[in-house]
Amino acid sequence: MSLRQTAFYASGLALISDSAMAAPQDWQLGMQHAASPVMVNLEQFHAELLIIITGICLFVALLLVWVMLRFNARANPTPSKTQHSTPLEILWTAVPVAILVLIAIPSFKLLYFEADIPKPDVVVQVIGRQWYWTYAFPEEGGFQFDSNMLPDAAAAKAGEPRLLGVDNPLYVPVNKVVEIETTASDVIHSWAVPAFGVKMDAIPGHLNHTWFKATRTGTYYGQCSELCGANHAFMPIEVKVVSEREYEAWLAQAKKKYAALDAPLRVASN
Repeated sequence: MSLRQTAFYASGLALISDSAMAAPQDWQLGMQHAASPVMVNLEQFHAELLIIITGICLFVALLLVWVMLRFNARANPTPSKTQHSTPLEILWTAVPVAILVLIAIPSFKLLYFEADIPKPDVVVQVIGRQWYWTYAFPEEGGFQFDSNMLPDAAAAKAGEPRLLGVDNPLYVPVNKVVEIETTASDVIHSWAVPAFGVKMDAIPGHLNHTWFKATRTGTYYGQCSELCGANHAFMPIEVKVVSEREYEAWLAQAKKKYAALDAPLRVASN
């Protein structure tokens, strides 16, 4: 991470609390604050792109005002007979191409950064189902468990946000690379956690890969982001980022609690 990105990240974190990072807030503007290197880069790219877009919008607005004032019938009673202007045509072709190239270079770098998965510390297989998630740990003995949305009464009792809390959240260690392998058992789903900058489709018979590295402990929420059926809106994701010691303790407990006779089937990657 560059010094500029680190400063950008730190300035954002200084304004918020852990709880504010976890889920969308009432009257919130913009994206959830970054909690991974990928999301830091996404936020920075978005901010820089917004400057370019704002500049283009202001330029076009001023140009329209100038045209209306300079070339209306009262100010310009004798219109020009000019039909073509080669320099102007070259300019209005070259400038947009240059802007697109300017945007494409960091965009491609960001896409490569997202797709180039570092050596993982933890591998989690995420299986989308109608309408809940199954999490499997193929490198930790193959145990797996289902994660369902909590009913409103249970969510309120547990202090979980409505429609986002689950009965069995996913635990991951802080500052560790987590590789996510997504697939589905029925239709296309999409595993998405905004604070991590992660959104990956879960497709039946296909294995997709993505990753994140959570840089702060806390609870982070997401939802299925692919229209998958009648209960699509009720497939929340809850990820608890904990210390390495807490993760090891949860892992040992989970292996006993969710122990399965057979390891989950690993779909061949296409």
